[in-house]
Amino acid sequence: MPFIDVTLAEGRSPEQLRTLITKLTDAAVEAVGAPRESIRVVLREVPPTHWAAGDVTIAERHAARP
Repeated sequence: MPFIDVTLAEGRSPEQLRTLITKLTDAAVEAVGAPRESIRVVLREVPPTHWAAGDVTIAERHAARP
């Protein structure tokens, strides 16, 4: 039973998240031949203030844009 766990920054629409689930499921079916009903997908959304790279959060990067 494939378990796909994705962490991403908040801000995507429900439609985008639904599409991501479908495409990840399709990829697992194609890549490993798993039955669709056995595939699990979890999306974890993180606030942009809680995700940083190089000591700069996503929120700080967005705020610094012109």
